[in-house]
Amino acid sequence: MGESSERGTGLLLVMIDIDPEFEEDFNRWYDEEHFPERMNCPGFLSARRFVSVEGGPKYLAFYELENPEVLETPEYKAMQPPSEWSRRVEPNFKNFKRNIYRDITPELPPAGTFVSPPRAKD
Repeated sequence: MGESSERGTGLLLVMIDIDPEFEEDFNRWYDEEHFPERMNCPGFLSARRFVSVEGGPKYLAFYELENPEVLETPEYKAMQPPSEWSRRVEPNFKNFKRNIYRDITPELPPAGTFVSPPRAKD
């Protein structure tokens, strides 16, 4: 997994539904192949998976990236074409969404820093 003291400026968000009959294989594929591949790719800083308790799609994964351009690197592109396992799982995806984001959060003062409120003009 990439190490960085800086926050990444890119986010890859993936949401997927899958028929219950394919769910066990899907989760094994994600945990044993797909997630490890991405986390060993330079520029991927962290990753998490979630299952919905309300709303959908049922599964969500997000990856913090050094920047969105990581998805254009030769190292990322080397993971394509997909593996045989990926080719077996991916046709069963439903409501598949894959979004790429760039961080637009304004710089905040470091934690614990006192920031005085603006003074009213007399």
